[in-house]
Amino acid sequence: MMGLSIFFGLGLLTLGAELLVRGSSRLARALKLSPLIIGLTVVAFGTSAPELAVSVRAGLAGQSGIALGNVVGSNIFNTLLILGLSALIMPLRVSQQLVRLDVPIMIAVSALAWALATDGTISRLEGMMFLIGIIGYTFLLLRLGKRNTSFPDKSVPAQGSNPLVQGSRHMLMPLVLAIVGLALLVIGARWLVSGAIALARCLGVSELLIGLTLVAGGTSLPELATSLVASIRRERDIAVGNVVGSNIFNILAVLGASATVSGGVNVAPAALHFDVPVMVATALVCLPIFFTGAQIARWEGVLFLAYYAAYLAYLLMAASHHECLQFFSSVMLWFVLPATVFGIGLSLLYATRSRKQA
Repeated sequence: MMGLSIFFGLGLLTLGAELLVRGSSRLARALKLSPLIIGLTVVAFGTSAPELAVSVRAGLAGQSGIALGNVVGSNIFNTLLILGLSALIMPLRVSQQLVRLDVPIMIAVSALAWALATDGTISRLEGMMFLIGIIGYTFLLLRLGKRNTSFPDKSVPAQGSNPLVQGSRHMLMPLVLAIVGLALLVIGARWLVSGAIALARCLGVSELLIGLTLVAGGTSLPELATSLVASIRRERDIAVGNVVGSNIFNILAVLGASATVSGGVNVAPAALHFDVPVMVATALVCLPIFFTGAQIARWEGVLFLAYYAAYLAYLLMAASHHECLQFFSSVMLWFVLPATVFGIGLSLLYATRSRKQA
C-alpha cells in the first residue's frame, strides 16, 4: 500500500507539473504579465499548497516538529536541490528583478524567521505579521508585473468584436490547464507524503527529521517537478521564480498560517541551532551567485547539489549518532564553508570589476 501511494503520487506530480507550466506560461501572455511574475505568484504559491496543507494540519495536531521542519526543510530543498538540478539541465538566466528585489526579500524573511525563533517559538501574533507580509508582497508583485510587462499587445480584437469575449477566450484554456495541473500536484504530493510518513514511522525516526526530510521533500516535489519541466521547456523565469517565490511563501504564508491557527509553533533547539541557520545561509548564498553572472551556471548547480547531499548526510548521522559526525562537522565548518565563501567572494569581486570596466 505504501509503495502504491508513492508510485501513483509521483505519476500525478509529473503530469500536474507539465500542465501547470503550460497553463501558467500561456496565462502570463493572456494577462500581459511576465513569466517571472507568474512564476513568483501563481506557480510558486500554487506549488506550495501542499506545504500549507501539511504544516497547518500538523500545527493543529500539535506536531510542531513537522510543521516547522516542513517549512525549513522545503526551503533548503528548493534552493539547493531544485535550483541545482534545474541549472544542471540548463544554465538559468536570472532576472534583474530577482537580484534587486525578490532574493533580498527571501533573505530578509528568512533572517526574520530566525530572529523571531530565538525565544523557542513563533507566536500567533508573529504568524499574523507573516500573513500580512505575504499579502503586501503579492500586491507589490502584481503592480510591478502590470508596470513592467514585456509582452506586446497581440490580442487586438477584430473590427466589431467584443474585447471582453476575446480576452476571456484567450484566458479560459490556460486557466483550466493551470487549475487541473495544480490539483494533480496537490493530490500527488498528498499520496506521496502519506506513503513516505508511514514508511518513516515504521523505521522509528523523529518528527523533526521526518519534517526536514521526507515531508519537506515530498511537499516540495511539486516545485521540483514544475521547475525541472520549466527548465526543459526553457521557461527559465518560471523555473527560478517558482523556487524564490515558494521560499517566500513558505515562511510568510505557511509558517504564518501554522502559527496563527495553532496558537504558535514551537522551535526545537536542534532546529534553532542548525537547520534554521542553514536555511538562512542557503538564501544568502543565492545573492552573490545570481549577481556574479546574472545566471546560475552548471558548476554552481553542482555545488548546490553537493551541499544538499552534505546536509542530508549530517541529518542522518546526527539521527543515528554516528561516530563520524564530529569529524564531518569539523570538515564542513573549517574547510568546505570557508572555501565556498572565499570562492564566491572572488567571483563577486571579479564581476564587480568587469562591470566597472565595461
